[in-house]
Amino acid sequence: MAYLPQLNFPTPISSSYTIPKTPNPIFSFHYTLPFSTSILSQPKSSISLPRRTLSRSIPQFTATTGDDDDELLPDELDNEVDYLDEDEDVDVDVVALEQEAKEVVLEYSSSLSRVLTIEEERSNVKETGKNSKRSKPKKKIIPDNLLPRIAIVGRPNVGKSALFNRLVGANKAIVVDEPGVTRDRLYGRSYWGDHEFMVVDTGGVITVSKSQSTVMEELDISTTIGMDGIPLASREAAVARMPSMIEKQAIAAVEESPVIIFLVDGQAGLIAADVEIADWLRKNYSNKSIILAVNKCESPRKRIIQVSEFWSLGFEPIPISAISGSGTGELLDLVCSGIQKVEEPNNIVEEEDYVPAISIVGRPNVGKSSILNALVGEDRTIVSPISGTTRDAIDTEFTAPDGQKFHLIDTAGIRKRTAVASAGSTTEALSVNRAFRAIRRSDVVALVIEAMACITEQDFKIAERIEKEGKGCVIVVNKWDTIPNKNQQTALYYEQDVRKKLRLLDWAPIVYSTALAGQNVDKIIVAASEVEKERSRRLGTSILNQVVREAVTFKPPPRTRGGKRGRVYYCTQAAIRPPTFVFFVNDAKLFPETYRRFMEKQLRSNAGFPGTPIRLLWRSRRKMEKDEGKKVTRTKENRAPHRRKLISATQ
Repeated sequence: MAYLPQLNFPTPISSSYTIPKTPNPIFSFHYTLPFSTSILSQPKSSISLPRRTLSRSIPQFTATTGDDDDELLPDELDNEVDYLDEDEDVDVDVVALEQEAKEVVLEYSSSLSRVLTIEEERSNVKETGKNSKRSKPKKKIIPDNLLPRIAIVGRPNVGKSALFNRLVGANKAIVVDEPGVTRDRLYGRSYWGDHEFMVVDTGGVITVSKSQSTVMEELDISTTIGMDGIPLASREAAVARMPSMIEKQAIAAVEESPVIIFLVDGQAGLIAADVEIADWLRKNYSNKSIILAVNKCESPRKRIIQVSEFWSLGFEPIPISAISGSGTGELLDLVCSGIQKVEEPNNIVEEEDYVPAISIVGRPNVGKSSILNALVGEDRTIVSPISGTTRDAIDTEFTAPDGQKFHLIDTAGIRKRTAVASAGSTTEALSVNRAFRAIRRSDVVALVIEAMACITEQDFKIAERIEKEGKGCVIVVNKWDTIPNKNQQTALYYEQDVRKKLRLLDWAPIVYSTALAGQNVDKIIVAASEVEKERSRRLGTSILNQVVREAVTFKPPPRTRGGKRGRVYYCTQAAIRPPTFVFFVNDAKLFPETYRRFMEKQLRSNAGFPGTPIRLLWRSRRKMEKDEGKKVTRTKENRAPHRRKLISATQ
């Protein structure tokens, strides 16, 4: 299913508008970027903005320009009409153009979504489990942090993630026929009747002593990929710690949940690991409601036999099938009987649905999970030198010190497509798809690169994807403490290298951080917040057309061999997130790519928009019919209130 990018259309502009007179366009104004109050005051080694947005003198206006500046009195409009050259006048229906601009943006977005649709490679990569079709409330009112938690625990490869997807009604967790796929905690909102709750998926609990080779096979751990610079002893130590780190995440989920779903495998039967987990739950969490669910009981004839041997665990077993959904209704009835119904608090003020999402992406082992843990102040995800530790996209709600809410998304490391294909790992292929989907559903992307590692072609590919998706971006240079002999010029030279190699993101601010020490990670949120404001900013139509007119006057479109030259009739910002501008011209073919890049640079240097891509769409206008070849003279008597006189792009 093609995905339509988020479009946010501004309110219609006022009908009275004209371009202010500027006989001699001179770029000698003053303007303070929104970054100045919160970011530019930080040390150079912490945050770096694109240099060209600060070196130009640009017109003065606020970051949230409204439509008040578009209103002109009739006398002012008359003065403008007298100033225009009659040979260059174009009569334009602005209301119709505004509506057409929105249609242009929708058409462009639909075309772009088809190009950027992520291929699932259905012939090779297949996920098990189906979405639940249970009806959900129309609007989420109760915050997630007030809902009770329901933890799903068990040994590896018993179907915990499949059951999680069934209960939340979405394929949020990666489900493949491999053990140890899930490692971190995954949260999903679920509904059953009048009850609402959060379901927590956990990694497999390994309590039986096993050899290191068995653990590596059980958890699908590699000591080669992404660990070339790590000594063998450190690799072995990281592998030895992995089971305890996964169990720590599972224990954290159990601690916060009043109801625990203990999942076992009905096809494999009762094994020693199930007995140990049952004893552990009975000993430590007897005060909680523990439900024993026997999964993979698809056959109605065999389910009684499959369930019978699990009575010895001391809990009443319930046969279910996470794949087909059979038995999940009875399971949810027991879950709801162990929790209290949460009513909507009276003191909660209904907030807007829009919460900015920030995805943390990059190559493997650059410190993405460390950044997430440093931001939320807890071990939300597993941090290990083992490459590919993070599998799923980990969603976390985060509230900044200023009270602004964000949706953080930690992702798996993105390797080259050829490397993923040669490895032959279905799990890694799905993890990369999850990472790309996280970019798509985010507002701002934190592209993490390692300070001591060279910027590779893969970093450029990720940057290219961010730009095509139209997402805001903050470049995070992590592990900044590993740079030896730093001085005042180090950050400057490093920034020049990053701007050169990631030229597609030369508009993105740069943050230098050390996640493990917690240094400057808060500046990532500060920069992302400002980027989101720029991404949501609307430029006043009068200011926009003035900038365009001055740019065209300074550098007119080139003439063709036949002597034709492009003319700009009207320009409007048709959407935000990202800022999208539609240029109505006589012929879009008369504006080459070099001139379009020039116009984009002029908009950035004069209007700002740091940290976000901007879209320039060019629309050819049909030749306007003249009334029997007669020229219409615009006066106060025959001027329609919804039509305006606009100057062309050329003199």
